[in-house]
Amino acid sequence: MPENASAAAAVIIAGGGPCGLMLANELGQRGIATLLFDDKPSTSPYPQANATQARTMEYYRRLGFAEAVRAQGLPPDYPTDVAYFTRYTGYELARYALPASGRAREMVKTLSGSWSAAELPHRCSQLYIERVLHAEAERLPSVSLRYGWRLIGFVDDGEGVTVEAERVAGGGRVRVRGAYLVGCDGPRSFVRKTLGFAYQGETASRDFLGGRMHAIYLRAPKLYELIRAPRAWSYWAVNRDRRSFLIALDGRQEFVFSTQLKPGEEDAVISESAARAMFFATLGCEAPIEILNHLSWTAGLTLVAERFQEGRVMLAGDAVHLFTPTGGLGYNTAIEDAVNLAWKLAGRIEGWGGDGLLASYERERQPVARRNTGYARRFADSIGGYVPPAELEEATPAGEAARRAAGEYLNRHARAEFNIPGITFGTRYDGSPLIIDDGTAPPADDANLYVPTATPGGRAPHAWLPDGRSLFDRLGPGFTLLRLGGKTSDAERLAGAAARRGLPLAILDLPLDELRDLYQSDLALIRPDQIVAWRGNRLPEDAEGLLARLSGGAPLSRAGTR
Repeated sequence: MPENASAAAAVIIAGGGPCGLMLANELGQRGIATLLFDDKPSTSPYPQANATQARTMEYYRRLGFAEAVRAQGLPPDYPTDVAYFTRYTGYELARYALPASGRAREMVKTLSGSWSAAELPHRCSQLYIERVLHAEAERLPSVSLRYGWRLIGFVDDGEGVTVEAERVAGGGRVRVRGAYLVGCDGPRSFVRKTLGFAYQGETASRDFLGGRMHAIYLRAPKLYELIRAPRAWSYWAVNRDRRSFLIALDGRQEFVFSTQLKPGEEDAVISESAARAMFFATLGCEAPIEILNHLSWTAGLTLVAERFQEGRVMLAGDAVHLFTPTGGLGYNTAIEDAVNLAWKLAGRIEGWGGDGLLASYERERQPVARRNTGYARRFADSIGGYVPPAELEEATPAGEAARRAAGEYLNRHARAEFNIPGITFGTRYDGSPLIIDDGTAPPADDANLYVPTATPGGRAPHAWLPDGRSLFDRLGPGFTLLRLGGKTSDAERLAGAAARRGLPLAILDLPLDELRDLYQSDLALIRPDQIVAWRGNRLPEDAEGLLARLSGGAPLSRAGTR
């Protein structure tokens, strides 16, 4: 596009990481004209997040590319264990065994209770997942991806947002008009800073996972010959000299390694030879390695932005919340931001959403960001605050006793951090103006326990249907009214009311006793993000009023694109 040319899009996205790309996919599958800018030449060339939670995989399934994501990363027969060592070639202290990704499809259909889900987690680097998200977004006719461009300004005039962007490599500047702008542009977000919103929360200084860390992306084809223990996805080194963790990326030769910087190890003086020495110190020996990249980063963050939106400008992902990576919650929380925001943007653009629809975004997502950063902080305190005893590496009876005690502690920690269905599935929007409270109380928020409940405000309880399909596969891209008590109800009144206001609604008849027992009602109205918005045995007399409430107070007469 030539300099100073103008273009139009319904939604402009700043940032092409997982959050921005997921938002583009959500909007693009709804046919919403979307334009994304990112200052990188393409998707990230470096590993970052490494764990895709089951709820995120359910979102990918809904958009049709869960299998493409599951094909990335480790080989299907590679175990996803979490293992703790004194050094990677030293004593093994503890191991939390987890299945290989190739077993996920068969296992998920055998699970119930806390792990009743359409998908299981997938251990895979963001390095690979971004490529899938990019490829899927690129296929959508209404989505335009412009990598190598950065935002340099924007103005919200109340009727729309005018954005200016320039080519990073030089040679062009554009002015683009959109209905909305979403900043998914990371921790140094230009959009957030321009709005003047600050982060609030805490930073932590601890011996491990607090303060400055150094990460190395490396290729080490001989590493598995040196680490004689059974293979793992995540390796942790626990000793008094240098703490670290190592993530297997491809199951063959590529890894990402992070270690705590010691006092005096300034970022500016970490040469490649110094980075090698850090790695060898926790490996326990030297090995042939190729360093593909190395850089420093900050751990110990529990930060949430004071605001998530102003006018026609919204923020999502790392632009509004920063995590310590324990629990793998940062990237997954960002994906959920995008899912929550996308259908609300679509509602406003398509005309069936009222003024309160987008206003609910901050109201719903900010408490979740505070909840999830808090959980990540607790996990970081648990592993980072653990002090290895001096005798841990000794080949003595005292050393054996120390290793046994360390193993007990680390096994408890691993079960707490890496088996978190309560966090994964337990996001709730209680108190949201888009949720109709039915007077029942949800289960307590427990990181390691998820109790399926149809109490409005949380994820719709999952079930496998008699035909082998997931219930979630039957939920549409709009609202879905589950009719579980037979066809005696007057659900057609709701369908008529939805049609009059242009709100997308499907009626799904599943008169199954087990589903009726699971949902504890004859009817349940599910939002586009698979959240229970209302349930009951009979529709309210005012079906119009019900839909107006759930769509943000939209009036009956549609005003078209807003």
